[in-house]
Amino acid sequence: MSNSELLTSSYDFTLPSELIATHPANPRDHAKLLVYDRASNKITHTHFYDFEKYIPKNCALIFNDTKVIKARMYGHKPSGGKIELLINRALNANDINVYIRGKVKVDTKILFDENLVAIVKELNDDGSRVVNFFVDSTLLRFEDLLPIIDKIGHVPLPPYIQREDNTEDESEYQSVFAKEEGAVAAPTASLHFTPQQHQKVCENHKYAYVTLHVGSGTFKPVESDIITDHPMHSEYYDISSQAKELLDSKIPILSVGTTSTRTVEFYARHQEQTKGEANLFLHPNNKPLRVNHLLTNFHLPKSTLLMLVASFVGVEKAQELYAEAIKERYRFYSYGDAMLII
Repeated sequence: MSNSELLTSSYDFTLPSELIATHPANPRDHAKLLVYDRASNKITHTHFYDFEKYIPKNCALIFNDTKVIKARMYGHKPSGGKIELLINRALNANDINVYIRGKVKVDTKILFDENLVAIVKELNDDGSRVVNFFVDSTLLRFEDLLPIIDKIGHVPLPPYIQREDNTEDESEYQSVFAKEEGAVAAPTASLHFTPQQHQKVCENHKYAYVTLHVGSGTFKPVESDIITDHPMHSEYYDISSQAKELLDSKIPILSVGTTSTRTVEFYARHQEQTKGEANLFLHPNNKPLRVNHLLTNFHLPKSTLLMLVASFVGVEKAQELYAEAIKERYRFYSYGDAMLII
């Protein structure tokens, strides 16, 4: 382990702004795919519709079946001041952690359509807020809130996609196997699968689903000079009985996305827990124990996700792969192209 692998500056790179994908590939599986074979040190440039050709023999795929909710909402104070609220995660049945653009204090009321009202309960040091939601003075549980925000909320596109969401995003910023509502960001490696391709892969390989509700902390860059000083965000996870069976076996695992990887690797370290809060930070000093192969998108500079990629290949090779992707004009971030590390 070289010291450079612990320096946040080692994970920086310059990305031409035109390579930030603002719209998905159409069709989904026409995204580019960079395949890196660690055994031969070989890079192959192909397209996602050929993904299955590169799946190593006799390995199982783990998918994240979380479903993105319409977490961005626009409301106003009783005085008329406009407020933008982004749901981050449910802390329990009633208390919801959110980010609010606009000045609020404890007991501030925020009014939305459908008679929905949020009341600020706590102001956190990290800039987030805790709110309760009400309709006609009835306190709502998180599951009761979901159908309301599905009507009045907006798809929470990441901040680097500098446009308003549209109706296309309602389907495109969601995997075809999304099921469990609760994420505020998509598990983006999943977005490349068409229904047909997903079905075919599942017919030909063992597979299982885990759930990790991706929080907005996934976009937070590492601000400390040393990566291990970064306070890792936590997210709710749940491992299905089918996934547990696969993970407890000896079969090699191909993890679809960084979120599936974090879930599997958290479980590998805490096998008594199949659900709860996962806050695992994978990097070259904390390598994967259970995941053998990784499908992922291309991530932000100095992000924990790039550090996760480096936990599989090392920081120098990660930088080399990213430089190759930039040279070959791959599209980056949530709606961008994919990389398979085998």
